[in-house]
Amino acid sequence: MMRRRRGRGDRAVNAAGGPTEVPQDTVSGTVRVDRRTKRLTKRLKPGDIAVIDHLDLDRVSAEALVACAPAAVVNAARSTSGRYPNLGPGILVEAGIPVLDEVGEDVMTILAEGSKGELTGEVFRSGERVVSGRRLSDDVVAADMEAARAGLSLQLEAFAANTMEYLRRERELLLDGVGVPDIRTDLDGRHVLIVVRGYHYKEDLVTLRPYVREYKPVLIGVDGGADAILEAGWKPHMIVGDMDSVSDNALRSGAEVVVHAYRDGRAPGLERVRSLGIDAVVFPATGTSEDVAMLLADDKGATLIAAVGTHVTLVEFLDKGRAGMASTFLTRLRVGGKLVDAKGVSRLYRSRVSDLQVLILILSGVLALVAALALTPTGQAILAVTAARLEDWWAALLGLIPGQGP
Repeated sequence: MMRRRRGRGDRAVNAAGGPTEVPQDTVSGTVRVDRRTKRLTKRLKPGDIAVIDHLDLDRVSAEALVACAPAAVVNAARSTSGRYPNLGPGILVEAGIPVLDEVGEDVMTILAEGSKGELTGEVFRSGERVVSGRRLSDDVVAADMEAARAGLSLQLEAFAANTMEYLRRERELLLDGVGVPDIRTDLDGRHVLIVVRGYHYKEDLVTLRPYVREYKPVLIGVDGGADAILEAGWKPHMIVGDMDSVSDNALRSGAEVVVHAYRDGRAPGLERVRSLGIDAVVFPATGTSEDVAMLLADDKGATLIAAVGTHVTLVEFLDKGRAGMASTFLTRLRVGGKLVDAKGVSRLYRSRVSDLQVLILILSGVLALVAALALTPTGQAILAVTAARLEDWWAALLGLIPGQGP
């Protein structure tokens, strides 16, 4: 259970350089420790205290933590390093989750999984173990973001350098498709919907339901995106990724599995797939799994590639925290006009048609049908029969009401 006790307030530095009060509630709960945030969220329960080691906490990870409703988050690393204005810390603070930041890497080994911990102000205790750090607040996050914006130009230079390095190493794959493995799923001449469990993927999947129903695209889930497809009520045709965030249930769904491997052929996720008795295709390539899925669809003849939850903006690339995100930029150039990004589609069409407008449209259609029937002898006969039936129904209804019968 989570306990909160009101204590004294500490003072921090706000964006204007002045002091601001940071709430000093005492929060307690069961400690859950993991260096991989997305792995931790699979077992994190409401009221637990999440202990992570996540430099530049990204938006997707922060939203996953908020969904788990932890009592607090203790980060061994700095949630905002200053490389770029990442969104994760602000999401946690806005959700009212206490965050103790930059406590040091030792916390990952000195705190025991399942032990009881207590956070008070800038100090975290678990048994005899005590660590301290920086308590995040709205003002502290705002100051960090302001400083991070100043360092964004350096990241632009690094992004450009990574892009050129990726082009040098993967030019044969990008230009000629050398190294793309054979698959049994037929993509030639078909639409393909690639689902990544990223920004706004749920809203976009809801919006794309009519498209899926009409065009019946090949559904490709990128790691956890396969679970998103199942949650939407469909079955994935193919699963692509390093298999670190997809569920066993999705892997057993009957979809073809393509394991994204390192360029030297190492595929850590292959052992897990084989342990489930599932055959898999290995695709060695630099870059991200969503890039691999796009390149595979393009090379195998897909006529259109719709992407849900993928990365689009520069900040999203940097927010992912990988130098290899430059590959996404080049992959999109490679795929070209085939690619249609579904990001934001739900917001574009939301609330365009009101219920009143739909009702008026239906009534207009009914009136038009009645008018058309009234102009023909057959229609007039149908209307007469219908009117007689309605009179009989109304008379029978009145007969059931006391005092209303003949």
